[in-house]
Amino acid sequence: MKTTRLLCSSAVAHLRTVLDGELGAIREAGTYKSERVITTPMAPKIGVHNRPGKVLNFCSNNYLGLSSHPEVIQAGKDALLRYGNGLSSVRFICGTQTIHKELEDAISRFHGTEDTILYISCFDANAGIFETLLTPDDAVFSDQLNHASIIDGIRLAKCQKHRYLNADMNDLEEKLSGSNARVKMIVTDGVFSMDGTIAPLPAICELAEKYNAIVFVDECHATGFLGATGKGTPELTKVGSKVNIINSTLGKALGGACGGYTTGPKQVVDILRQRSRPYLFSNTMPPALVGSAIKAFELLSQSSELPAIVDRNTKLFRSKMTEAGFTLSGTEHPIAPVMIYDAAKATAMADALLAKGIYVIGFSYPVVPKGLARIRVQLSAAHSEEEVMECVEGFVTVGREMGII
Repeated sequence: MKTTRLLCSSAVAHLRTVLDGELGAIREAGTYKSERVITTPMAPKIGVHNRPGKVLNFCSNNYLGLSSHPEVIQAGKDALLRYGNGLSSVRFICGTQTIHKELEDAISRFHGTEDTILYISCFDANAGIFETLLTPDDAVFSDQLNHASIIDGIRLAKCQKHRYLNADMNDLEEKLSGSNARVKMIVTDGVFSMDGTIAPLPAICELAEKYNAIVFVDECHATGFLGATGKGTPELTKVGSKVNIINSTLGKALGGACGGYTTGPKQVVDILRQRSRPYLFSNTMPPALVGSAIKAFELLSQSSELPAIVDRNTKLFRSKMTEAGFTLSGTEHPIAPVMIYDAAKATAMADALLAKGIYVIGFSYPVVPKGLARIRVQLSAAHSEEEVMECVEGFVTVGREMGII
């Protein structure tokens, strides 16, 4: 036993040495990610540990401002008291309550789809769909800039795999035309979240019809706030039901907690309930989160005011920052990446902005390609126009101090 412990201790010491070297290289490259600690609920103004007062938050996925909405919070409390803290089970054993079916029905109505299946996260939804639906006789055609969860999900599948250049319809068509797969599935993010760009869904759907392919869209950075009524990129780009399968999240615009889903044809949902491993082997969503998500959909169905405010704030920020001399990626999305290019400068600028009361984060490799570091600003319906302008003014001041503009 003593010898075994010594061997284990030696192995752990070696691992520590290896990882210290890797962590040192990350720090030296200026890409080490430190986690700031927030002391308040998610809101336009938040408290940060060891910093007096509050700062303006411009890096949250809280697009509709529902994370701390009183009705959303109360719905979560009500569900907690009525249905309990959790179910200690997966869905098919004893983990399905009426409230889970109610949420799945609400999501189907919202998207105009036949059926919906809930997951604990959209990462799990993406991890569970491709290996379940696609066999070696089938083929997937995935945009090269798709989210990491899509990439990992496709890795699990045993199908034929093709990657096309970002939003390049010529490259996609070339790959589609050369395939004789039983089922062809085109897979794309609706919004590419590091760039704030929107997938060319009309052209994708046209190719899908031409080559008899299924269209799958990840809508995590679109559901609830893009399009006139918040129904995402299919509504924004006017392709509607031509998108066959949608995966999305409850952890961004729709309450900000966690949870994901797949919505689409009933047979797709049925087979996922039978075979999708993240669904079969993960606990069901806690009732409080389900209740708050139902309320978020209810609020969204009552009015399109919140998506309109997101659009207003997005246009204001993008126009004023461009006038000031900054380069922003994307066009009409509330993800507005301010391109800094240099990783160390992006981190330093984010720190300087925090000192001025603007909470943003620098993004660098490996989250984005080397040489394309940025500060990803995100606008919310919860921001006032005055707060948006305060953010712009902070960027201008720090940008001039650092020689970026």
